[in-house]
Amino acid sequence: MGLSNSQIGLAGSCYLCGAVLGAFIFGWLTDRLGRKKLFTVTLALYLAATAATGLSWNVWSFVLFRFLTGAGIGGEYTAVNSTIQELIPARFRGWTDLLINGSFWVGAAMGAGGSIILLDPRVIDPGVGWRLAFLIGTTIGLVILIMRRWIPESPRWLMTHGFVKEADAAVTNIEGRFAGVPRVAPQERPRARLRTRDHTPLAEVARVLFKTYRQRTLVGLTLMAAQAFFYNAIFFTYALVLTKFYGIAAEQIGWYILPFAVGNVLGPIVLGRLFDTIGRRVMIASTYAVSGLLLAATGYLFGQNLLSAPELTVAWMIVFFFASAAASSAYLTVSEIFPLEIRALAIAFFYAIGTGVGGVAGPLLLGFLISTGSRGSVAIGYFIGAALMVGAAVAEALWGIAAEGKPLEEVSRPLSFVDS
Repeated sequence: MGLSNSQIGLAGSCYLCGAVLGAFIFGWLTDRLGRKKLFTVTLALYLAATAATGLSWNVWSFVLFRFLTGAGIGGEYTAVNSTIQELIPARFRGWTDLLINGSFWVGAAMGAGGSIILLDPRVIDPGVGWRLAFLIGTTIGLVILIMRRWIPESPRWLMTHGFVKEADAAVTNIEGRFAGVPRVAPQERPRARLRTRDHTPLAEVARVLFKTYRQRTLVGLTLMAAQAFFYNAIFFTYALVLTKFYGIAAEQIGWYILPFAVGNVLGPIVLGRLFDTIGRRVMIASTYAVSGLLLAATGYLFGQNLLSAPELTVAWMIVFFFASAAASSAYLTVSEIFPLEIRALAIAFFYAIGTGVGGVAGPLLLGFLISTGSRGSVAIGYFIGAALMVGAAVAEALWGIAAEGKPLEEVSRPLSFVDS
């Protein structure tokens, strides 16, 4: 469409603004109406907006549809992460959460591979190819929409909202699917009485976040803001760096995104199990710190013009091998350390604030620094991201919660519990 660098940055920031708004709206609805309903609604919005993006007719329609796509994605984070936490056994919860959040990069790799063909003028007119890329993404999403019919509603959500029979049926159905599979003997735990509710007042949500669990809230905000700046600043501007400083043709960008995505996929796969064995605090703090230090080193080498385009890509593979696990662990943290009744809205709050502070500012800042044409200026942007990651590592090491292997009700007491 012939967008300028500033217009590309605007589209990226509007996408993230949509994600912030969508997270708040759909997070509130997820706690009120249920996990299953909302992760169907949010995926449907994402699919419709993605298809519409492929049909954009000017810059403003493109920006609008990217905003709506972001709203769907923001809602997806809240509904999906709530579901993961409430359906996965405690001993596998960390690894599973990291794998699912990290699977974003499987799609990114597919998109990068597809762009190599769809943006190659020898194969298809790039003016048509980029539109097909969005429409193909919609087709893949439709398959996922159908598959999600197999995922049950959270029995925990059903219980707290008074749907006792439905919760029992959901648990019975899940257990029936694994008849004959060896099981780990459950630990005896005290029974608890619940007072059901159809929603949690926003005043109570605020009290829990800013009074009852003030320290946890600070840690969550730090983790989310740091990874959002780190990721969005680099990923949304990587193509600009390649074209501006290395003269890489637009149709060749996919070859550089592919290995970048591979590093992001491998991190949660290789390191994820350690979050359940070694523990949350050690692994979260370590991955954040290593990511920050490696980013600082990469920024220095880039600023000194000591890296070729392939070498920079290898550097990003290594950096994001750790950063992908770190970023996914931020979502794991904010989705398991707060009470059941406000889980989705808590995820929305941290995602929105973290993305708003770090995610929107990152692409705008890096886009401006890249437009100066100065490697040193871009390196300063990388150093800022590195400092934020190291600071988040310190916060996690000091005040993080050791939630590994614990039922959610032990990590954070549900608001519906009644003292007997």
